[in-house]
Amino acid sequence: MENINYIAFDADDTLWVNEPIFQSAEEKCKEILGPYIAPSELSDRLYETEMKNLKLFGYGIKSFMLSLIETVVELSDNKVSGEDVQQIIDLGKDMIRHPVELLDSVEETVITLKEDYTLMILTKGDLFDQESKIARSGLDPHFKHIEIVSKKNEDVYSNILSRYAIEPSEFLMIGNSLKSDVLPVSSIGAQAVHIPFHTTWAHETIDPSDTEKDGYHKLENISQVPQLLNG
Repeated sequence: MENINYIAFDADDTLWVNEPIFQSAEEKCKEILGPYIAPSELSDRLYETEMKNLKLFGYGIKSFMLSLIETVVELSDNKVSGEDVQQIIDLGKDMIRHPVELLDSVEETVITLKEDYTLMILTKGDLFDQESKIARSGLDPHFKHIEIVSKKNEDVYSNILSRYAIEPSEFLMIGNSLKSDVLPVSSIGAQAVHIPFHTTWAHETIDPSDTEKDGYHKLENISQVPQLLNG
């Protein structure tokens, strides 16, 4: 892979574990809310509420918790107790404090790549939460630039590249989401690497058969990136 000088990494489920934390919290909520809501009802309604609130709250744990509480209040016909709502809030606090668990081979790969490339974290979500995770990950010193955005699309990527005076031909984006990390980057003429995570939030899911494979590479593990770059 020639001409690459800048490599950007998504953070959640690319550098460290994220989606399983949300899934675990949702399962715990189902236990708390057993007296009010059938477990099968919660997931679908929660997703609908999250999509409805996305433009208001954005992405992240706080948005998730607000949508969860709203869903619970509606599904329980306002019968949910204050004590149970407090348990849900406490779950959210536990999610925010959850240790940052790096994915396999991440640190070694980042250290290897920074010798020859300018590295960037380019992730979306809640600013405070993402800054905290980046700091606690221990990876911060390896990245020259950190960009935390509210969404990822062609315009956002183009604006970031323009701000840093990066040509699309010298830019590579690595991430687990075809929708956010790969297809928008390919669309502006840059390179992308898709490294699927074993579980993905429904909002980020795209059937790979519906995409053009040209313009991006698919790897099984981040440790394969240096080999790909070296051709």
